[in-house]
Amino acid sequence: MSLRDVFNEKSLEQVEYKGDSKKNKSEAKPGFSIKAYVHAKLLEQMDLVLIEKLSPSDLKIHLAAGVEQIVREDNLLINETDLARLVYEIQNEVIGLGPLEPLMADPTVSDILINNAKNVYVERRGRLEPSDVVFDSDAHLLKIIEKIVTRVGRRIDESSPMVDARLPDGSRVNAIIPPLALDGPSMSIRRFSEIPFGMADLIRNGALTEQMAIFLAAVVKAKTNLIISGGTGSGKTTLLNILSGYIPDNERIITIEDAAELRLQQPHVVRLETRPANIEGKGEVDQRTLVKNCLRMRPDRVVIGEIRGIEVLDMLQAMNTGHEGSLTTVHANTARDALIRLENMVGMAGIQVVQKSLRQQIASAISIVVQTSRLSDGKRKIMSITEVLGMEGDVITIQDIFTFKQTGIGVDGAVLGKSGPTGVRPRIADKLATHGATLPEKIFEG
Repeated sequence: MSLRDVFNEKSLEQVEYKGDSKKNKSEAKPGFSIKAYVHAKLLEQMDLVLIEKLSPSDLKIHLAAGVEQIVREDNLLINETDLARLVYEIQNEVIGLGPLEPLMADPTVSDILINNAKNVYVERRGRLEPSDVVFDSDAHLLKIIEKIVTRVGRRIDESSPMVDARLPDGSRVNAIIPPLALDGPSMSIRRFSEIPFGMADLIRNGALTEQMAIFLAAVVKAKTNLIISGGTGSGKTTLLNILSGYIPDNERIITIEDAAELRLQQPHVVRLETRPANIEGKGEVDQRTLVKNCLRMRPDRVVIGEIRGIEVLDMLQAMNTGHEGSLTTVHANTARDALIRLENMVGMAGIQVVQKSLRQQIASAISIVVQTSRLSDGKRKIMSITEVLGMEGDVITIQDIFTFKQTGIGVDGAVLGKSGPTGVRPRIADKLATHGATLPEKIFEG
């Protein structure tokens, strides 16, 4: 039977899969479409060795010619518009991320949230909205997920149904598949701008004031240990990227991450990434192992993408033994909670440490906590910049240097408020001055 007989000379738009009526509607898939057939036939004819040698632009040309040849040989009656769409979709399937390519090319999309093959949402300017993007089937979505994770040397299957990965542009990917995901494969993509955000962008968007930016830049340049705290999607990694840009070019920087997202611009950077266990349950390399190893690599700065476990103890010890100027992030709702969470991480790991001794380590190691938040209107904001003063009895003492005070909600739902100094001059100002970062007193005046 020829392709012309199968489709009875219908156009791409007219061809629909007639699934088993007993199947759930969500399971029906256009598996017997012109696109699926042409794609399968193209893969049979493609020279995989040749493809590996082609640049993306040359491969697109090669694919377009192949699709047009198949359509011509099988005498398919497809108009120019449908043919162009067919070529575009197959190019995306082979080279890119299939139906996700239009979303990936849209600079206004900051998050892509795929609940299942037929249910995709996007975030634009802090607001979630449904997308008209759909996948052919769960198998099609799973194929795209596998393409992403295999690029970075990871795997996803029934024995390992969860994975963190990244895209070539640095975007963060998390995927989870059945049996853990009950409604089919699910994936979230946290987009990163092709042109990295800078401090000027944060000021322009109202995330912080110019005075706050000047203070943070001075803190980083003066090799001060700093933690960025906040909830999911509050802008911690973006801020970490921006602040790391103030590290001088003549310093050796080592970054440690679960999934590499940081994009430092300095010339002397060594990037380390954790490795999950293989199919036999062996070969795992966690963040604690990488932190220990990086201290033997003569770093001037250690930048850890996120502290989430026992590696916090090694990080604190490094900060207290000459590795100043370290930067990291942690999930917490307030600056005080961030310090408590560091303490709890050690306790949850089962390591017996005297509580007061651990708090002394934290107070000695951490100098500044920057609290970020995603407000109800979707905007990211630095809620406070807090200085860690030390210990009073058994309690770590802190003071806010800058804060954001919310005053209400506008008629359009926008959060109203003002960022500014609390009027307290930080003790660290003297240290900044000795490192050549003398700050005018007026930036601390409330």
